[in-house]
Amino acid sequence: MNTKIKMVDEKKLDKDIIGEAGKIIREGGLVVFPTETVYGLGANALDPKAVKKIFEAKGRPQDNPLIVHIWNIDQIKTLVHDVPDMAYKFMEKFWPGPMTLILPKSDVIPDVTSASLPSIGIRMPSNVIAKEFIKSSGVPIAAPSANISGRPSPTDVERCIEDLNGKVDFILGGEMCQVGVESTVIDCTVTPSCVLRPGGITLEMLREVDKKAYIDPAVMKKPDKNIKPKAPGMKYRHYAPKAPVKIIKGDLKKTVAKINEMVQNYIDENKAVGIIATDETKDFYKNGLVISIGSRSNMFSVSKNLFETLRCFDDKKVDIILSEAFEEKGIGVAVMNRLNKSAGFNIIRV
Repeated sequence: MNTKIKMVDEKKLDKDIIGEAGKIIREGGLVVFPTETVYGLGANALDPKAVKKIFEAKGRPQDNPLIVHIWNIDQIKTLVHDVPDMAYKFMEKFWPGPMTLILPKSDVIPDVTSASLPSIGIRMPSNVIAKEFIKSSGVPIAAPSANISGRPSPTDVERCIEDLNGKVDFILGGEMCQVGVESTVIDCTVTPSCVLRPGGITLEMLREVDKKAYIDPAVMKKPDKNIKPKAPGMKYRHYAPKAPVKIIKGDLKKTVAKINEMVQNYIDENKAVGIIATDETKDFYKNGLVISIGSRSNMFSVSKNLFETLRCFDDKKVDIILSEAFEEKGIGVAVMNRLNKSAGFNIIRV
């Protein structure tokens, strides 16, 4: 497949390029596009043949549901039924933005889009290119992250090109994604509201709307292969770089000492080691390839850089990646959710 690759400036939207991408969606093709969370791989959510192409391009399991992206709240009326009052309250406060609502789907949503579930995830991105692209397509767009299934999600268009060039019709490039982890998924088919995937809209923020909102306990546990996932990422290992990842968790001083000890052992075995550090700790590591993921005082910088950092270690062809752990509070819950899955829950406690 000959993939067209075109860039768009968020401040000077080229509507001809965006319109070209929208036309491809209407014709049943696949388009990579930027959002504020990660880059998405989009198809017409109402076209079963087009949606199947997403699974083929990514190598994605068929029982992993997709999220439907809209540009206008009015679109939701035909896609779902019985929208709870709480869902409208979430929309009013957090849309457009990095939040997906699980709602009872209508018959217009094909089973392939929802993985045969009676519910569907709906989101309205805030990225200006994404909004204009969805609007120009004239249809709701089903879109998971624009990467090969299981790999770290792409936050930069170059990573989409690495994974999907030749597998999709069009790559619509923009700037680096601002949030860096996928949207918060909250189930509004239950009371109280239940977070199925943490993201840029934190539990603390959600509780400003629903005081009883909570995170599904399964979110921070090893995925259960026997469950039928209601949201993307609940069942399978995700976000994995090529090298195995180990997380060292505990007191920060002890963590640094343990990582330094492990690095020396790996070097003695002639292995190249990558270290995910922070601005506060990077100078304490004297060996290995050290990348600061951001500052612990600004966890949103850590979330923004997480996937790109994992990809950078792939570029450097390290044999093992050692990562510091982060406090599971605020967006740190989303960071640790992704990091745990990238490591296959390989955690060393100190």
